[in-house]
Amino acid sequence: MGILCLCSFVVYFQSTAPVYIPLCSMHFFKMKAEEKARVGVRLLGHLLRGASVRGGAQMEIIEIPLSERPIAVACCSVTGDLLVGCENTLILFTLRRQNQQSLQNQCQQNLQGSWSNSQQSASQSQGHQSSSSHNLSVLDFERSVILHITKMTPKQVALCGGYLAVQAELEVLVLKLDASSEPTSLDESSDTSKDDYLEDQADLLLIPRQQELLGDQARNCDISVTIEKTGLEDKGQYTLSYVLFRRFTPEFFQGCSVEETQLHSLQLYPLFTSNQSVSTEEPACLFCFFSLPNAGYLYSLKSGVELLSAYQYPERVQEAVLSDHLLHVITKNALQCFTVRCAAVAARTEDPYIDTTMKACPPNSLQVCALRMQLFIGLRSVCVYGRHVVLLSTVDTEPREEAERSTQRRSLGRRWTISSPKETSPAGNGWNLYVVDTVSPLTLYKEMVEYSRQYAETNPQAQSLQHLLSEAHLLLRAALLQTPGQQQNDDGTSSLQEDAYRQDEGQTAVQTHRQQLEEALRQNCAQLGDCFSRASQKVCHLALPYYRMSGLSVTEVIVRNRPLPSSPHSYGLGFLFYLKHYLLEETEQKLSQESADEVIDIFSRSSPSELLSVCASPSMINVSPARTLRILQHLEDTAGVSVPLTIAMATMVQRLNDLPQYTQLMERHAEMLLVYGFIEEPRLLLHGGGGAPRTHVHPTALSRQLAKSQPGLLVAGMVALHENNKVQLEQADHIFKELGCENCLQVDFWEAMLMASSQETVIQELLFRLASVYIDRLVGTNSESGSSFPCTSQRRRSLKSTDDLINSCSHYGALYPWLIVLCPAHTTSCQHQEELYKLQSLLCGPSLSIGSVQPLLERLSEGTLWGFSLHLLCTTRRGQYDISIEKLLDRCPQAIIAYANHHLQDKNMGLWWQKLLPELCDRTRAAGENSILLAALKETLVVVATETSPAQFLELIPDDGTASYFLPHLLTCTQRHLLA
Repeated sequence: MGILCLCSFVVYFQSTAPVYIPLCSMHFFKMKAEEKARVGVRLLGHLLRGASVRGGAQMEIIEIPLSERPIAVACCSVTGDLLVGCENTLILFTLRRQNQQSLQNQCQQNLQGSWSNSQQSASQSQGHQSSSSHNLSVLDFERSVILHITKMTPKQVALCGGYLAVQAELEVLVLKLDASSEPTSLDESSDTSKDDYLEDQADLLLIPRQQELLGDQARNCDISVTIEKTGLEDKGQYTLSYVLFRRFTPEFFQGCSVEETQLHSLQLYPLFTSNQSVSTEEPACLFCFFSLPNAGYLYSLKSGVELLSAYQYPERVQEAVLSDHLLHVITKNALQCFTVRCAAVAARTEDPYIDTTMKACPPNSLQVCALRMQLFIGLRSVCVYGRHVVLLSTVDTEPREEAERSTQRRSLGRRWTISSPKETSPAGNGWNLYVVDTVSPLTLYKEMVEYSRQYAETNPQAQSLQHLLSEAHLLLRAALLQTPGQQQNDDGTSSLQEDAYRQDEGQTAVQTHRQQLEEALRQNCAQLGDCFSRASQKVCHLALPYYRMSGLSVTEVIVRNRPLPSSPHSYGLGFLFYLKHYLLEETEQKLSQESADEVIDIFSRSSPSELLSVCASPSMINVSPARTLRILQHLEDTAGVSVPLTIAMATMVQRLNDLPQYTQLMERHAEMLLVYGFIEEPRLLLHGGGGAPRTHVHPTALSRQLAKSQPGLLVAGMVALHENNKVQLEQADHIFKELGCENCLQVDFWEAMLMASSQETVIQELLFRLASVYIDRLVGTNSESGSSFPCTSQRRRSLKSTDDLINSCSHYGALYPWLIVLCPAHTTSCQHQEELYKLQSLLCGPSLSIGSVQPLLERLSEGTLWGFSLHLLCTTRRGQYDISIEKLLDRCPQAIIAYANHHLQDKNMGLWWQKLLPELCDRTRAAGENSILLAALKETLVVVATETSPAQFLELIPDDGTASYFLPHLLTCTQRHLLA
């Protein structure tokens, strides 16, 4: 007899040797006794009329006929499916649910009159039923898949979430069954010769070697599995994959029989996280456990198959059951509990980034340990539900001498693969049932804390202390991973509350319980942080994530890590690692002066080389400058002069308002060396950044001082930080805006960046920004105040002049000669001229896109010659030389020859006689004695006579009676042609 709970059905299997498996009823419908049957019986796949359909039976039995004798059966705790193991097959029965109303519609035509009577009686009792009964589902099973297994006889099976586990006497095989739209066939290879060989060698004792195959390698085992699909309603196909294979060798050398060394307690255990639903979602983790009498093995099956823990029992174990928190095992006279590592796997599955500087969890490979042992007499079986452990025991009446002789007889068998089951006495002697409530995780954690205090008093750095605190951490994590329903059961509150008030009360209790667990976890993290703060260099880094998870402030951590009286100058490596990382990060939390000074003392004693980074931290803004300056000067005397150290000292002096000493310190090194110092320690100039684009940044007090006294150094330092990925362009802009220098130093920074940067996207962005600024300034100059800038008094003179930019930056082009003729320097103010030249230089350069800047130039009027020059530059850059010639002749003909000499060359040479010469002839004829046009015409004729043949020149001479004017140039052209 075996017991299996599943919904409200009782299932029994009928074969040549029937096995009855009753299922406990969990739901009873409130109907009149005369209108319902107490027990309903039906066959698999047959939904009958009457109480079965109406849900009126208190208990329903489903009869499942089998062609083979069932050896083992398992139920999936996630889906409710059944797995039956026979001698050579595994049969999967899928749980089906059908709506009650749809079943009535399906049966209506077949049942006819008798069904009408049943329906009438059901309608009469409808008023006495709950309205929700119409929505209840009728459960049934369908035989979906048959798996044929060779060379392995199942003794125990397990099923969970699509995974199937089969256990023989000394072998375990785990398979994964997936639904698929395409059929796949497995290799159906059988080694018949090997079977024949075994039959021939029946008199020999053949012991296979131990074997462990994980993942895809498990396919290499000698057990073949084939699929026979039998489901009628299921249209999909199934694919089978090997997950795990483990084979053991019987320990005959210890005088044990096969029966006493064979495997037992096969279990597939799912673990759900707190944000999952057991009924609808796939478990986050799945574990496989099986045990020998002297050792147990726990494997993790998801996200890579691995051996999680191996349990070595101190005495022979008869049965074991795995739960979230503990592994419960029974020996002949004791119940023992061992720790498990399921919570560590689940934590990493739920958060793949848990092993970082922000979070931590004890490793999966942490050694397991025994927690408790309770003595009983004659234990035979164990099962677990929540915190309840159910034990079955009996008094063994067989004399010890007879038991030993029986063991010796069984160990002398010829074939190790054959073992006869032990026959039990028909009379039940002294059977006892015990229900043991285990200690709640919170209570067990408190006991562990008490033990940890005793360890800490004797040896704070003991490995056993770390182990105990890690066990407590995993215990709390396992409790927090549970669903609210599981937490209610563990807390002693029923998960099914009929009364609304009691249900709300239960939910409040669960919330309170979870808050207590979370607070306990924070306390445990603080204890682990203390433990790892003084640990060895190999694991000391774990102090950082555990202290962070504890929620302690830096000051509280400092207090917990003050040196012991026995070693007043010693700080743990983990504590220093935590403190250094905290100070390296950009946090809004600022230490008080007392705490900041204590931090300076800590690093001056334990790690003087880190003092510079500590002083530059934004958290140390309240440190005493005079006291820190003395410590830095002592460091300079012992370690030598360095640029970052000098800048740090200057920062402290600047906070003391000692300007002469500040100037003296800053003049120790050349400006370029100071820039290298900023690259080495960027936090001397800014707080925040770190290369992250969206990180908020702030200027330091030193940056504010440099903006006043050494703006060039500040700009050079910001450029160096950007080019070394220490700050982003937008962050640098924000720094200058906070400094109030967006009208001057920010533009100087952009100009310097344009000289230094090699990134095309950054270059185009800077070109557009600078063109916009230059245009804005020119528009401001040309406003109501005339030729003076309204912001001139607020803005320093630019660090780089136009000539400096042209000589040092390839993106600024040399000014075209005709621009000097068009816009003489004396016509506008000096500041106006500088901005105009920079914008003209950008338009003369090769990098600025005319299409992007053209809309900005529409703000500038062509009424002034400098405005006209900018529009003419754009027209020229677009290659519209004919239009440019006309515009230039209209506004400033004295610059036409300079324009033509610069632009009308090579492929554009023909424009001299095709466009410029006709325009000058027409305009000279119309203007009469215009000396500027006549001079331009003469220069043009000289070029035309040089570049054309006599015949081409004759065609260019106008026929308006002025040929005599062109004859000297024709003669020159002819002579040049003859000489050539």
